[in-house]
Amino acid sequence: MLDDIAQHLGLLNVSVHIPQARSLKDKRMVLKSLKERIKNRFNISLSEVEGQDTWQSATLAIAMVSGDHKIIDASFQKILLFMEASGSLNVCEQKIEYF
Repeated sequence: MLDDIAQHLGLLNVSVHIPQARSLKDKRMVLKSLKERIKNRFNISLSEVEGQDTWQSATLAIAMVSGDHKIIDASFQKILLFMEASGSLNVCEQKIEYF
């Protein structure tokens, strides 16, 4: 019975620039707030996967599992719009992969 379940795993990698960060502490404060808001609003898994030692840049990995590929795609688009509207960072690059 479990073999018949359609499963989709989506992975969104987002490179961001945080122009107002003048230290790692500034950067972490911005990212912590944003990560918490995204997790609470969209029910996804999120982690900083690259750029931990740089002041103004980071790469975030966002993962979501669903039975419908379209739900993941729509959620990722909403997350990107939410990030861009936050005003605390600039989205530089994004890449979506499905497994």
